[in-house]
Amino acid sequence: MNIILVGPPGSGKGTQASVLSDRLSIPHISTGDMFRYHLKNNTTLGSEANVYIKKGALVPDVITNNMVRERLSENDVLNGFILDGYPRNVNQTFYLDKVLSLSNKKIDYIIYIDVNDQIIINRISGRRVCTVCGNITHISKNNTEICEKCGGTVVLRSDDKEEVVKDRLTVYKNETEPVIQHYLHNSDVNLIKVDGSKSPSVVTEEILKHLLGK
Repeated sequence: MNIILVGPPGSGKGTQASVLSDRLSIPHISTGDMFRYHLKNNTTLGSEANVYIKKGALVPDVITNNMVRERLSENDVLNGFILDGYPRNVNQTFYLDKVLSLSNKKIDYIIYIDVNDQIIINRISGRRVCTVCGNITHISKNNTEICEKCGGTVVLRSDDKEEVVKDRLTVYKNETEPVIQHYLHNSDVNLIKVDGSKSPSVVTEEILKHLLGK
Protein backbone atom coordinates (compact mmCIF):
# COMPACT_ATOMS: atom_id res chain seq x y z
CA MET A 1 0.00 0.00 0.00
CA ASN A 2 1.68 3.20 -1.23
CA ILE A 3 0.31 6.38 0.33
CA ILE A 4 0.85 10.12 0.02
CA LEU A 5 -0.30 12.34 2.90
CA VAL A 6 -1.29 15.84 1.81
CA GLY A 7 -2.49 18.74 3.92
CA PRO A 8 -1.63 22.29 4.93
CA PRO A 9 1.07 23.03 7.51
CA GLY A 10 -0.29 22.25 10.95
CA SER A 11 -2.88 19.77 9.68
CA GLY A 12 -1.33 16.88 11.58
CA LYS A 13 0.33 15.00 8.71
CA GLY A 14 3.33 13.97 10.79
CA THR A 15 1.17 12.70 13.63
CA GLN A 16 -1.06 10.69 11.32
CA ALA A 17 1.87 9.32 9.31
CA SER A 18 3.57 8.06 12.46
CA VAL A 19 0.44 6.30 13.75
CA LEU A 20 -0.51 4.87 10.34
CA SER A 21 3.02 3.59 9.82
CA ASP A 22 2.72 1.59 13.03
CA ARG A 23 -0.81 0.34 12.31
CA LEU A 24 -0.08 -0.61 8.69
CA SER A 25 3.52 -1.81 9.25
CA ILE A 26 4.93 0.31 6.44
CA PRO A 27 7.62 3.04 6.76
CA HIS A 28 6.86 6.71 7.26
CA ILE A 29 9.06 8.65 4.83
CA SER A 30 9.37 12.30 5.77
CA THR A 31 11.33 14.84 3.75
CA GLY A 32 12.42 16.45 7.03
CA ASP A 33 13.83 13.13 8.27
CA MET A 34 15.62 12.58 4.97
CA PHE A 35 17.25 16.00 5.07
CA ARG A 36 18.37 15.49 8.66
CA TYR A 37 19.81 12.06 7.82
CA HIS A 38 21.82 13.31 4.85
CA LEU A 39 23.05 16.40 6.69
CA LYS A 40 24.05 14.41 9.79
CA ASN A 41 25.91 11.79 7.74
CA ASN A 42 27.50 14.36 5.43
CA THR A 43 26.42 12.51 2.30
CA THR A 44 26.89 13.98 -1.17
CA LEU A 45 23.19 14.88 -1.30
CA GLY A 46 23.41 16.34 2.20
CA SER A 47 26.35 18.53 1.21
CA GLU A 48 24.50 19.72 -1.90
CA ALA A 49 21.40 20.54 0.14
CA ASN A 50 23.38 22.31 2.84
CA VAL A 51 24.66 24.88 0.34
CA TYR A 52 21.09 26.14 -0.04
CA ILE A 53 20.03 25.62 3.57
CA LYS A 54 22.90 27.80 4.83
CA LYS A 55 21.71 30.61 2.56
CA GLY A 56 18.12 30.19 3.72
CA ALA A 57 17.12 29.21 0.19
CA LEU A 58 14.81 26.42 -0.92
CA VAL A 59 16.55 23.15 -1.74
CA PRO A 60 16.08 22.51 -5.51
CA ASP A 61 13.69 19.78 -6.59
CA VAL A 62 16.49 17.77 -8.17
CA ILE A 63 18.19 17.25 -4.80
CA THR A 64 14.96 16.38 -2.98
CA ASN A 65 13.96 14.08 -5.83
CA ASN A 66 17.25 12.20 -5.64
CA MET A 67 16.86 11.75 -1.89
CA VAL A 68 13.39 10.28 -2.39
CA ARG A 69 14.55 8.03 -5.23
CA GLU A 70 17.36 6.71 -3.05
CA ARG A 71 15.00 6.15 -0.09
CA LEU A 72 12.43 4.32 -2.22
CA SER A 73 15.12 1.89 -3.38
CA GLU A 74 15.53 0.46 0.12
CA ASN A 75 14.11 -2.92 1.06
CA ASP A 76 11.72 -1.75 3.76
CA VAL A 77 9.39 -0.14 1.19
CA LEU A 78 8.65 -3.41 -0.63
CA ASN A 79 5.24 -3.70 1.05
CA GLY A 80 4.42 -0.02 0.86
CA PHE A 81 5.24 3.40 2.32
CA ILE A 82 3.74 6.64 3.55
CA LEU A 83 5.16 9.82 2.01
CA ASP A 84 4.88 12.92 4.21
CA GLY A 85 5.95 16.27 2.75
CA TYR A 86 6.58 14.91 -0.75
CA PRO A 87 5.63 15.55 -3.49
CA ARG A 88 5.39 19.22 -2.57
CA ASN A 89 4.67 20.45 -6.10
CA VAL A 90 3.54 19.11 -9.47
CA ASN A 91 7.08 18.76 -10.85
CA GLN A 92 7.94 16.46 -7.95
CA THR A 93 4.73 14.54 -8.64
CA PHE A 94 5.76 13.76 -12.19
CA TYR A 95 9.19 12.66 -10.99
CA LEU A 96 7.68 10.38 -8.34
CA ASP A 97 5.36 8.78 -10.88
CA LYS A 98 8.31 8.09 -13.14
CA VAL A 99 10.43 6.56 -10.36
CA LEU A 100 7.60 4.30 -9.24
CA SER A 101 6.78 3.18 -12.76
CA LEU A 102 10.35 1.92 -13.23
CA SER A 103 9.65 -0.69 -10.55
CA ASN A 104 6.04 -1.30 -11.61
CA LYS A 105 4.67 0.56 -8.60
CA LYS A 106 2.17 3.37 -8.24
CA ILE A 107 0.48 5.49 -5.62
CA ASP A 108 -2.59 3.71 -4.26
CA TYR A 109 -4.02 6.36 -1.95
CA ILE A 110 -3.86 10.11 -1.50
CA ILE A 111 -4.93 11.02 2.02
CA TYR A 112 -5.96 14.66 2.07
CA ILE A 113 -6.22 16.13 5.57
CA ASP A 114 -8.43 19.18 5.11
CA VAL A 115 -8.36 21.92 7.74
CA ASN A 116 -9.80 25.44 7.65
CA ASP A 117 -7.20 28.20 7.33
CA GLN A 118 -8.23 29.94 10.54
CA ILE A 119 -7.91 26.72 12.53
CA ILE A 120 -4.41 26.25 11.12
CA ILE A 121 -3.45 29.82 12.01
CA ASN A 122 -4.78 29.39 15.56
CA ARG A 123 -3.00 26.04 15.96
CA ILE A 124 0.42 27.19 14.81
CA SER A 125 0.50 30.78 16.06
CA GLY A 126 -0.66 29.56 19.47
CA ARG A 127 2.27 27.18 19.88
CA ARG A 128 4.94 28.00 22.42
CA VAL A 129 8.33 26.31 22.87
CA CYS A 130 10.38 26.09 26.05
CA THR A 131 13.87 27.56 25.59
CA VAL A 132 15.23 25.13 28.18
CA CYS A 133 13.73 21.67 27.59
CA GLY A 134 12.12 22.16 24.17
CA ASN A 135 8.65 21.18 25.37
CA ILE A 136 5.93 22.39 23.00
CA THR A 137 2.64 23.61 24.43
CA HIS A 138 -0.27 25.77 23.29
CA ILE A 139 -1.65 28.96 24.79
CA SER A 140 -5.10 27.34 24.92
CA LYS A 141 -3.70 24.89 27.48
CA ASN A 142 -0.95 26.92 29.16
CA ASN A 143 -1.32 30.65 28.64
CA THR A 144 1.77 31.66 30.60
CA GLU A 145 5.43 32.31 29.85
CA ILE A 146 6.50 29.51 32.19
CA CYS A 147 7.08 25.94 31.02
CA GLU A 148 4.81 23.53 32.87
CA LYS A 149 7.47 20.79 32.68
CA CYS A 150 10.71 22.46 33.77
CA GLY A 151 9.84 26.02 34.72
CA GLY A 152 11.80 27.51 31.82
CA THR A 153 10.66 30.34 29.58
CA VAL A 154 8.33 29.53 26.70
CA VAL A 155 8.47 31.61 23.51
CA LEU A 156 6.79 32.00 20.14
CA ARG A 157 9.10 30.74 17.39
CA SER A 158 9.64 33.13 14.49
CA ASP A 159 8.25 30.64 11.94
CA ASP A 160 5.09 30.23 14.05
CA LYS A 161 4.13 33.90 13.85
CA GLU A 162 0.73 34.54 12.28
CA GLU A 163 2.06 36.43 9.25
CA VAL A 164 4.55 33.64 8.53
CA VAL A 165 1.83 30.99 8.83
CA LYS A 166 -0.32 32.91 6.35
CA ASP A 167 2.59 33.01 3.90
CA ARG A 168 3.13 29.25 4.31
CA LEU A 169 -0.57 28.64 3.61
CA THR A 170 -0.34 30.71 0.43
CA VAL A 171 2.65 28.67 -0.76
CA TYR A 172 0.78 25.47 0.07
CA LYS A 173 -2.29 26.52 -1.94
CA ASN A 174 -0.21 27.61 -4.92
CA GLU A 175 2.26 24.73 -5.03
CA THR A 176 0.94 21.69 -3.15
CA GLU A 177 -2.83 21.69 -3.65
CA PRO A 178 -2.32 21.14 -7.43
CA VAL A 179 -0.75 17.80 -6.47
CA ILE A 180 -4.21 16.69 -5.32
CA GLN A 181 -5.70 17.72 -8.66
CA HIS A 182 -3.01 15.75 -10.47
CA TYR A 183 -4.07 12.56 -8.71
CA LEU A 184 -7.78 13.31 -9.00
CA HIS A 185 -7.32 12.90 -12.76
CA ASN A 186 -5.73 9.48 -12.22
CA SER A 187 -8.54 6.94 -11.92
CA ASP A 188 -6.19 4.35 -10.41
CA VAL A 189 -5.55 6.46 -7.32
CA ASN A 190 -8.04 6.60 -4.46
CA LEU A 191 -8.49 10.00 -2.82
CA ILE A 192 -9.41 9.94 0.86
CA LYS A 193 -10.46 13.30 2.28
CA VAL A 194 -10.75 13.65 6.06
CA ASP A 195 -11.62 16.52 8.37
CA GLY A 196 -8.37 17.41 10.13
CA SER A 197 -10.11 19.69 12.62
CA LYS A 198 -11.21 16.61 14.57
CA SER A 199 -9.08 14.99 17.26
CA PRO A 200 -6.05 13.03 15.98
CA SER A 201 -7.47 9.68 17.13
CA VAL A 202 -10.76 10.29 15.30
CA VAL A 203 -8.90 11.29 12.14
CA THR A 204 -6.79 8.12 12.35
CA GLU A 205 -9.83 5.88 12.67
CA GLU A 206 -11.57 7.60 9.74
CA ILE A 207 -8.50 7.05 7.57
CA LEU A 208 -8.18 3.40 8.57
CA LYS A 209 -11.86 2.86 7.87
CA HIS A 210 -11.28 3.99 4.29
CA LEU A 211 -8.05 2.02 3.90
CA LEU A 212 -9.08 -1.23 5.55
CA GLY A 213 -12.86 -1.09 5.35
CA LYS A 214 -13.20 -1.49 9.11
